[in-house]
Amino acid sequence: MSNSSIGHHNLFHNQRLLRPVSLEHQSKLNSFGIVANSLFKAARRSSSFCRNDLKLRRSKSGIGGSRRSVIFTPRAVLSMEPSFEQLAGKFNLDGNIQMQVSVSNSSAASVAQINIQVTYSSDSLLLHWGAIRDVKEKWVLPSRRPNGTKNYKNRALRSPFIKSGSNSYISIVIDDPATQAIEFLVVDEAKNKWFKNNGQNFHIKLPIREKRLIPNVSVPEELVQIQAYLRWERKGKQMYTPEQEKEEYESAHFELLEEVARGTSIEDLRARLSNKNDRREIKEEPSVSIIKNRIPDDRLEIKEPSVSKIKNRIPDDLVQIQAYVRWEKAGKPNYSREQQLREFEKAREELQTELDKGVSVNEIQKKITKGEIKTEVSNQLQNKRYFSTTRIQRKKRDIMQLVNKHAAKSVDDKVSKYAERKDSVESKVLKAVELFAKEKEEHDGGAVLNKKIFKLADKELLVLVTKPGGKVKVHLATDLEQPVTLHWALSKKAGEWLEPPPNVLPPGSISLQVAAETQLKNESSTEFSYQVQSFEIEIEKDTFIGMPFVLLSNGRWMKNNGSDFYIEFSGGSKHIQKDASDGIGTAKALLDTIAKMESEAQKSFMHRFNIAADLMDKARDAGELGLAGIFVWLRFMATRQLIWNKNYNVKPREISKAQDRLTDLVQDIYANNPQHRELLRMVMFTVGRGGEGDVGQRIRDEILVIQRNNDCKGGMMEEWHQKLHNNTSPDDVIICQALIDYIKSDFDVGVYWKTLNENGITKERLLSYDRAIHSEPNFRRDQRDGLLRDLGNYMRTLKAVHSGADLDSAIGNCMGYRSEGQGFMVGVQINPVPGLPSGFPELLQFLLEHIEDKNVEALLEGLLEARQELRPLLFKSKDRLKDLLFLDIALDSTVRTVVERGYEELNNAGPEKIMHFITLVLENLALSSDDNEDLIYCLKGWKHALSIKAEWCQNVLQPSAEYLGSLLGVDQWALNIFTEEIIRAGSAAALSTLLNRLDPILRQTAHLGSWQVISPVEAVGYVVAVDELLTVQNKTYKLPTILVAKRVKGEEEIPDGTVAVLTPDMPDVLSHVSVRARTSKVCFATCFDPDILADLQGYEGKLLRLKPTSADIAYSELKVGELADSNSTNLKEVSPSHIKLVRKQFHGRYAISSEEFTSEMVGAKSRNISYLKGKVPSWIEIPTSVALPFGVFEKVLNEDLNQEVANKLQLLKKNLAEEFSALRQIRRTVLQLAAPPQLVQELKTKMQSSGMPWPGDEGVRRWEQAWMAIKKVWASKWNERAYFSTRKVKLDHDYLCMAVLVQEIYAEVVKGLGETLVGAYPGRALSFICKKNDLNTPQVLGYPSKPFGLFIKRSIIFRSDSNGEDLEGYAGAGLYDSVPMDEEEKVVLDYSTDPLITDDNFRRTILSSIARAGSVIEELYGSPQDIEGVIRDGKVYVVQTRPQM
Repeated sequence: MSNSSIGHHNLFHNQRLLRPVSLEHQSKLNSFGIVANSLFKAARRSSSFCRNDLKLRRSKSGIGGSRRSVIFTPRAVLSMEPSFEQLAGKFNLDGNIQMQVSVSNSSAASVAQINIQVTYSSDSLLLHWGAIRDVKEKWVLPSRRPNGTKNYKNRALRSPFIKSGSNSYISIVIDDPATQAIEFLVVDEAKNKWFKNNGQNFHIKLPIREKRLIPNVSVPEELVQIQAYLRWERKGKQMYTPEQEKEEYESAHFELLEEVARGTSIEDLRARLSNKNDRREIKEEPSVSIIKNRIPDDRLEIKEPSVSKIKNRIPDDLVQIQAYVRWEKAGKPNYSREQQLREFEKAREELQTELDKGVSVNEIQKKITKGEIKTEVSNQLQNKRYFSTTRIQRKKRDIMQLVNKHAAKSVDDKVSKYAERKDSVESKVLKAVELFAKEKEEHDGGAVLNKKIFKLADKELLVLVTKPGGKVKVHLATDLEQPVTLHWALSKKAGEWLEPPPNVLPPGSISLQVAAETQLKNESSTEFSYQVQSFEIEIEKDTFIGMPFVLLSNGRWMKNNGSDFYIEFSGGSKHIQKDASDGIGTAKALLDTIAKMESEAQKSFMHRFNIAADLMDKARDAGELGLAGIFVWLRFMATRQLIWNKNYNVKPREISKAQDRLTDLVQDIYANNPQHRELLRMVMFTVGRGGEGDVGQRIRDEILVIQRNNDCKGGMMEEWHQKLHNNTSPDDVIICQALIDYIKSDFDVGVYWKTLNENGITKERLLSYDRAIHSEPNFRRDQRDGLLRDLGNYMRTLKAVHSGADLDSAIGNCMGYRSEGQGFMVGVQINPVPGLPSGFPELLQFLLEHIEDKNVEALLEGLLEARQELRPLLFKSKDRLKDLLFLDIALDSTVRTVVERGYEELNNAGPEKIMHFITLVLENLALSSDDNEDLIYCLKGWKHALSIKAEWCQNVLQPSAEYLGSLLGVDQWALNIFTEEIIRAGSAAALSTLLNRLDPILRQTAHLGSWQVISPVEAVGYVVAVDELLTVQNKTYKLPTILVAKRVKGEEEIPDGTVAVLTPDMPDVLSHVSVRARTSKVCFATCFDPDILADLQGYEGKLLRLKPTSADIAYSELKVGELADSNSTNLKEVSPSHIKLVRKQFHGRYAISSEEFTSEMVGAKSRNISYLKGKVPSWIEIPTSVALPFGVFEKVLNEDLNQEVANKLQLLKKNLAEEFSALRQIRRTVLQLAAPPQLVQELKTKMQSSGMPWPGDEGVRRWEQAWMAIKKVWASKWNERAYFSTRKVKLDHDYLCMAVLVQEIYAEVVKGLGETLVGAYPGRALSFICKKNDLNTPQVLGYPSKPFGLFIKRSIIFRSDSNGEDLEGYAGAGLYDSVPMDEEEKVVLDYSTDPLITDDNFRRTILSSIARAGSVIEELYGSPQDIEGVIRDGKVYVVQTRPQM
């Protein structure tokens, strides 16, 4: 056919040629009313309904059910001229490596052949390629491929080159007439070396082919379906994407059109395709020739054979379609072979039912189309899921295998060692600038608006802003010795320099154009003992907001880490900078180094990450505190407390390379230091992944693709482009998200700003970039779809570099990249991580498909299962460990966000579901923690476990944050919430929220109220809300006060004037503060209802009456006049105490036995033990005891061998009047005492004669341990708590004397030493009540929840026994220390195996014996007693008793 003849017929574009077209039905539905693409799914999927192949019987009639004629019109079909070859291009790949590409018309069986030759020889050289049908489409994968080709993630093909000497070549044959071009990259897989076309794909266009005519005939679509199925079978029944399914359908359709064009009738096609015994293949490469004289130019009628009537027979092809409909309605589950057969027969039965009703086959077709065939299948899944059910089946595991015991050395040990290196005598002395500030604050008397101390090498600079008399006063002082000139100005907005008004200038100042210069004056004080250079100005309030300045000294300009100093006049939301102490509890040397290098780090992320990498060895060597310092620094960076970029342009690939270097080092430390893995994970989360090579470069390249594809090269997009090119940052992820939200909101610019502002990016921040963003986005509506597609792809690139917790990119890095969209990630190869567990890829796919589910329970289980599967690889994997770590971090982070999303699901949930969520979150927390033994036991026995995690963060991270923050000038508000924000970002916060939801449900179930009343005393007082009881324990309230304290640890003192303490905290009922409350007749209670607590805090400053019962507290507001006739606590000022101490004397003996215990020799503790001996039943054991009586300490101190120690103590006690920090120095000095030989001999004699083992018999070291324990008891006289307690009641502390009670101790079966009960250890002890007339039936009130127990081998304990514990009206018990000779072992408790919890008979026996012992001792003394004891081998040992107060 000539070209001219084409013009006489209806021509279609190639794309139209490949679509199923019916002249009778102009819609895209096929003859059954189902979209062709879906039909292909039906054919492919339903093939498995019957023996894994498509069983179609030849029908006795056509599908149409009646005779009909098919009208066709000639249409265009592709044809080729005789073969020719043309050069498509020559390319320089790298250096001397050249590539030549030519395209030729091959045989008539193909469309084109592409020949590629490369001057490079390698066994691993591959062509990474795909075909292009439309310039805006992504790659399609041709069915005809060179030998050895592999499908890469269904996104590209990888075909091997053939070596030929020093060259390599490959030929690609394209037989798809719709293909317009191919695109490819060349890769040496062994070297992971990629060859690109100037950063882009190579694009080779195919020559335009001539077209020829074929009949415009409607091939029955069931035949197209069968042909597509045959193609699918020939290709190995591989899984296709929807796009590939469509392509396969169109190719099958085109093949049948060509058959018809060659003269095959529809009848012949149907016969051949439907005959199960004659399923001949249609050649995929039919010969293409010009049709001559086969089809007349006029219209031609072809008649199909006559159709006979069907009798009680449903065509199999209709059954196939109905079975597919059932499968879709069921949610597309994965059926077994038996299920497939059943489904096929059920579909046939449903259609047969319709036929039996008299419905014709033709009508059945229409009913299938409309979905009117009644089916009983249940709708299992609305959407296609990877798994056959809505949740995965979790593997059964022994949770004890999750235990990590890689605990870093405690911070307390590090701090104490640091403190020991300090001067042992002199207390901390305030520096000159601090004394200056103290004097000015007292003199001005007004509010302190701001206060900062800047480091100037080994000197300091103080700036203090006060507000006396309504004016703002600025004080500046430095201890620099050289003369200093201040170059300064005032500002009305940040960054501004304005010349100060003349009335503000201090005498001698010089006014410049936009600033002033003032010589600092020398200033000193005899009262406060300082000498500084100072400066002072006073301005009217609200005229200026701050003061920028620099210093000039000795010809050298001095700045703040390279920037101008700046002080704000109004603190606003900022609090006054805390004193960062001396870096105690930190890796101080490392933090000082970081502070010195901050000015360099501010240049760019590349500089900061490289500096961090350089410091990693030093941080590792410093241990936990060193790594904490690195994390704190990088966290300040991530939260924008530090400058990201300053006058330095850097390419994105340089940033990502620096990230890659840093995270590689962190990975190595992680692998070799299991005790620090939790901290290292936090570092990696903060830094982000980064990457070598073009991972970062794609940020630059792909923004250009967005601009080019969507015609948006100006305005905001160009400004953002410039920023991305010069300094990309995590802000770009937020900017990209803001643009996506803006476009999705129908171009509402308010949504753009909302996304930015909610993530901390303001207009001012956009303007602060070196390449500022001034403009707002302004897109056209026709750009919408393209921008959403391309920005979505670009977001992945940004997150791959900047995000450490993005799940999608983390999965991509482990499973291998998937190319998405032209110009985005195309040709980038990240190979899958080797050695992943079986089924792990499917599990990750499940997560991605369910990630947006509203009901999150199944998703949470999947996330936890993935972490469990991944966990073994994190401990042993060396290859690609970093990628696995980032995946685990992303899974961990996703758990938190999913739990927060699931709170709504729990609003009306029962306790079982909440407990299940708690179990999942607790499991996640355990998987993320280094020393997780306590969490595992909580998970095993389901107890609470939060305070330990918060305490770790507070002890390890907060000191470094405060010290480094003070050096770097970080805002105080950021330091105050540093630890809180870290906790909020982890699973511990989610766990806390879930526990808060469960607590009221459990209390309601157990019929408990909202209170636990520890000391039920009625009280009236003024409400004062405080954060911590510890911060006010030394205060004296002049009026009766009800303290509402957020935090009560258990070791605090109750302040004078306090009548009640109410808290949400749960100190043990035996803790020091609980005992003090009961003995001091102070109301003390825990409130479990946050609404009640908030209501109480709302009464701040008002007068309340509290009326407690055993389980509740009623409260009401009072007026002062209402108390006139009340017998409750009055409102008069607290009267001073008249309690007196009597000094005890040394009576000539260093040690005495229990028979010699008298009130002149020992305290009530020792005397009570002596009194019990011989008076209680034999089943109650009383430990053997001896004592070092009163006066022994003073006698030892006055010995000649301790004269130096005595002199130090005398000096330190004088300093106590001014500096309470001397208490610690006093205790440390007491430990330097030497033991007189007579003391050693007498104590040995008394212990041996009483039947107690003498420590010295086991060696000198054992005696030294005992002697140190004795000295620690004496030193506890100067405990802060004890010292301040005596001061409050005006007791003469010098009159307090300390005897030492010596007893043998045993390992206890009831979970540890008593210190866990009275100390500030979280959790509760077991509590029970028992009626005195029925001591054999104890009733448990609360089960134990102490996470730790203190255990010790058989040893000696030295107990404090002071004369301050015997005073009536003074609760002196528990103030002083009891010290065992051997160190206790802190053990995590497993209550799930404790017979006290699991064995009812054991528990009843133990509790009954305790109750009987208490009853006996109470009867003996004639009053209620506080009794301490232990259980050993079923026996009760009473070690102490005192009357209840």
